[in-house]
Amino acid sequence: MDLKDQLKSLFPDHVSENTEETSARPSDFWMQDEPLECHFEKRKGKPITIIKKYNGAKSDFKRLTRKIQKEIHVGGSFKDEMIFIQGDYRDEIMKLLKSIGFNVKRVGG
Repeated sequence: MDLKDQLKSLFPDHVSENTEETSARPSDFWMQDEPLECHFEKRKGKPITIIKKYNGAKSDFKRLTRKIQKEIHVGGSFKDEMIFIQGDYRDEIMKLLKSIGFNVKRVGG
């Protein structure tokens, strides 16, 4: 008997909320026609993945950055209409963005 079953037996009338994050639907983010560009650079000797050419609102940048951070389990930020992800995760990020519904273009090597 796991914890969920124990709680259910203690509180039978409780309706549990779905705490699992659902996969992102295209309506969750501002979708655009032009493809996003996925770059790789080294800054101060450390690898960084940069996503450019996204023209959503600031709140969309924040949600998209957090989505990438959670899915790939890395740090990152957004600034000046660019999303910065620590490390070289171009392939994983491109796969994630395509599953959300974005067009993605790999730039560089």
